[in-house]
Amino acid sequence: MDGSALPPLPDRISGLAELAYNLWWSWNPEARELWRALDLQAYREAGHNPIRILRLVRAEALARAAEDSEFLRRYDRVMERFRAEACPLPPETPRVAYFSAEFGVHVSLPMYAGGLGILAGDTLKEGSDLGLPLVGVGLVYSQGYVRQRIRDDGWQEEVSAPLSTADYPIRPVVDGSGRPVQFAVPPFDPPVHVAVWQARVGRVPLYLLTTDLPENAPWDREISGRLYTGDLEGRLRQELVLGIGGMRALEALGVPVGALHLNEGHPAFAALERWAMAIRRGLGWREALEEVRRTTLFTTHTPLRAGTDVFPYPLIERYLHGYLEQARIPREEFLALGLDPENPGAGFNMTAFAIRVSRETNAVSARHAEVARRIWARVRTDGEPVAIRGITNGVHLPTWVEPLRIQRLFDRYLGPAWRERPDDPAVWEKVGEIPDAELWRVHEERKGAMLAEIASRSRRRWAGGSAGAAWAVASGAFLDPRVLTLGFARRFTGYKRPTLLFHDRDRLARILTNPLRPVQIIFAGKAHPADLEGKRLLQEVYRAALDPKFGGRIALVEEYDQHLAKYLVAGVDVWLNTPLPPLEASGTSGMKASVNGVPVLSVLDGWWPEGFTGTNGWAFGGEEVDGDRTGADAEALYRILEEEIVPLYYDRGPDEVPHGFVRVMKEAIRTVAPRFSARRMMGEYAALYRDALGI
Repeated sequence: MDGSALPPLPDRISGLAELAYNLWWSWNPEARELWRALDLQAYREAGHNPIRILRLVRAEALARAAEDSEFLRRYDRVMERFRAEACPLPPETPRVAYFSAEFGVHVSLPMYAGGLGILAGDTLKEGSDLGLPLVGVGLVYSQGYVRQRIRDDGWQEEVSAPLSTADYPIRPVVDGSGRPVQFAVPPFDPPVHVAVWQARVGRVPLYLLTTDLPENAPWDREISGRLYTGDLEGRLRQELVLGIGGMRALEALGVPVGALHLNEGHPAFAALERWAMAIRRGLGWREALEEVRRTTLFTTHTPLRAGTDVFPYPLIERYLHGYLEQARIPREEFLALGLDPENPGAGFNMTAFAIRVSRETNAVSARHAEVARRIWARVRTDGEPVAIRGITNGVHLPTWVEPLRIQRLFDRYLGPAWRERPDDPAVWEKVGEIPDAELWRVHEERKGAMLAEIASRSRRRWAGGSAGAAWAVASGAFLDPRVLTLGFARRFTGYKRPTLLFHDRDRLARILTNPLRPVQIIFAGKAHPADLEGKRLLQEVYRAALDPKFGGRIALVEEYDQHLAKYLVAGVDVWLNTPLPPLEASGTSGMKASVNGVPVLSVLDGWWPEGFTGTNGWAFGGEEVDGDRTGADAEALYRILEEEIVPLYYDRGPDEVPHGFVRVMKEAIRTVAPRFSARRMMGEYAALYRDALGI
């Protein structure tokens, strides 16, 4: 890994370097347009990554920009806002340390695998907008997360590309002498050395740790090599570096930590190190543990006991025996904190540990809170059952509302209030004033842009000689902008049921190939490299895309990332969600679609029981079903499509606008935007932060 400097910039526009290294630009449309205006070709070739843009732009082009009055007007306006909205908080401000194994802030920083990371990114962005005293802590993965390639037989392959830090908006953290900040993480023998990199997310610093250093043995350099390694011991080593190393990094940097927020159980060893730090300050181990409990928050995301990390006791003993002795933490007391009463012999349970060291535990939807309380009912603190509240996830609207047309539409009809008070339902009542024809015209443009992006991706892969004709067909060559389009985009795994629609293939074929009212479906998503069932389901979708009986109405788009997601959530007509209840903890993709005027068709699971009003989308699967519910859910899905959605979409008057369907679009925006914005979510977390910080 390296960190080469940017090329020299003309003095008049030298602020572009500072802007490039702060991801604030990614959720501010005017700043994004500034990069396009600098050099459109470089913007496209760089994958919308300003660091790479500045490396690609020729010196002559930079010199011209520094003398272009129109560009300078834009530049000055952007930099004025940037310095007002991204100025760091005073260094002495006590921080909430937000720990997460992944952060999905922008596609230019590929440190995320899916929804957990995207939520973490949205949390930091909204924290910056609100001026909350957050600091993010994670790992920088030298191999990034795998890129997806779908073979001509439909099987997913993973392509790894070592991360060159010179191309990403992160910089090494240095001390007062200009030397990189490095330290050793103690549970390892010999010690593992860690260096710290920093990304900036508006006002919020994000510190990312790496073990990919020459001082470390090859196997230790790999600790931060890949996100979510499948090897159990490797996972433990990674979580020790994230948790214990993360707290040591903040200590080394002089960041005052007033409270800790654990995003899922992976970073829970941060609480262990805070416990040890309090003992080093002179507290007894019981007092120290109580101090940690008073100031720690834990967000659980899994609705399954099997979804948590559990490490065998011999492995825990091997790595933590000496650490616990040195920290003067009683071994038996520590091990008891990670005991799962439902399966005490399984090992040290990271979710049980996180619950017991936290003052507050929250699930990520009301339904998930019910499930989590049931799963962890026997995990107790001081003899009392754990209280798990629901703080339903939300999405960062400036990131996920499409910027070129939909944000401008909101600016025109809702005014600045939707940006200033996105969680105020009264602001969104004005959505009803948007003319149906105008909203529909904008949606059709977004749909066309989505299909153009899909075609461009397919063309590039075809031109590269790495795909056959069958792959080109399956990737969306036959998609039609005039056809009702469903979108299914999320991680491919069994409980998401991506193939539920294929339960009755003949009936599905009749729906898709109806000559007067056809339907098409776009699938996208990755299977985890170790999830063979997920890969098999993805291959089933690919084969269906090639099946002539479906008439080319199914497409599978590879390499689903944030960039493609932004096209899909604003470009499809209906967002499809088919998880097996109650396994969807929350799910935020439907929120992102709804705020762009794309209604949701979903099983009543995760956030949708709170979001569905009866007029803002469609729901099924609310009833209890004994045994296999596949047939019942598929039947409900087909019926809603045939009897409700398809007729409503194709019911056009002389103006060719489906007014009934547009009413549902407006209701989706009006009802979902305020209740499921990250502003509302962070308002709830902020109240907990204030309690934990004692302010």
